[in-house]
Amino acid sequence: MSSPPPTPGVYRSRSSTTRRRVLTVAAGVALVLLGYMIGRLQGFGTPANGSAALPVTSVAASSAAPQPSSVAPEPSSEAPSSPAAPVGADAYAPLQAEAAAGQQGTQTEDTADEGGGQDVGWIATGDWLRFDNVNFGDTPATQLIARVSSESDDGGRMEVRIDTPSNPPAASLQVNDTGGWQKWQTQTTSVTPVSGLHTVFLTFTGNGDDEFMNLNYYSFGR
Repeated sequence: MSSPPPTPGVYRSRSSTTRRRVLTVAAGVALVLLGYMIGRLQGFGTPANGSAALPVTSVAASSAAPQPSSVAPEPSSEAPSSPAAPVGADAYAPLQAEAAAGQQGTQTEDTADEGGGQDVGWIATGDWLRFDNVNFGDTPATQLIARVSSESDDGGRMEVRIDTPSNPPAASLQVNDTGGWQKWQTQTTSVTPVSGLHTVFLTFTGNGDDEFMNLNYYSFGR
């Protein structure tokens, strides 16, 4: 004896169950296909040697040009130090007579003294030479050194005056006959101590009316 046929409600129940199963299987297949496609797409970025491709963001970041800082560096408050340049003429180096900034009554001539160049000659009473910006430094000078010549029977004095020719002499050098107008001698005398930057006047006073000396150069010593 056969079973009675299922009622319509039973068919509907079985049909719904079948549809759910089909949909579940389809969803699973779709997920598998989606995963496969994603894997294939990622495989396009893999180099031929099999090494992993760099992420796009990393490549972009590494290829971007460096951007300048928007904040300017603070300027240094310390200026580079450099030694101060010497001011004026060095009082302790030879001061050439012909390089005087001003003069009265003298003339220059070629010299036969060692080193060549020129000297100042025809020096007589009332003549003078002026030297600007002579730098004695912080340690006072105490000595005058002069390269002189003379063929005078009377001789005379060369005096050093500081800043103006009317000031009392800081040094006085007696010059006598050296054996000829081009027979040179180095002579020295003491100086009232002087330091700093000054104008130096050399004034001349002869014991007679004629020229009494030539001067090649002079300097000071401590």
